[in-house]
Amino acid sequence: QVQLVESGGGSVRPGGSLRLSCTASGFTFGSYGLAWVRRPPGKEFEWVSTINAGAGDIIVYHDSVRGRFTISRDNARNTLYLEMNSLKPEDTAVYYCVREVNWLTFDYWGQGTQVYVSS
Repeated sequence: QVQLVESGGGSVRPGGSLRLSCTASGFTFGSYGLAWVRRPPGKEFEWVSTINAGAGDIIVYHDSVRGRFTISRDNARNTLYLEMNSLKPEDTAVYYCVREVNWLTFDYWGQGTQVYVSS
């Protein structure tokens, strides 16, 4: 069965960095677009970034993270990454790795990893 398992979350001070990873199994990893979605405390889900299938040469970011976050994929390791720099308190959220079947349409979600940014 399809599984997406996130790791790398934690607590960090404003301006700090974290790298999230998502290890996938149960499907042909390179054949699917993938994305990161987050849910800040008390708020709705918010799409963060998408990377296309295959080479991952088409990448889109939410305006709030562009220039600070970098999404990437390693198809040989079945792993998706999110490098997060210059973190802000408003980046505090549970971050989910998702499989994207069409633009902003997700069919499988990981369990999430908590990111907490505070001084």
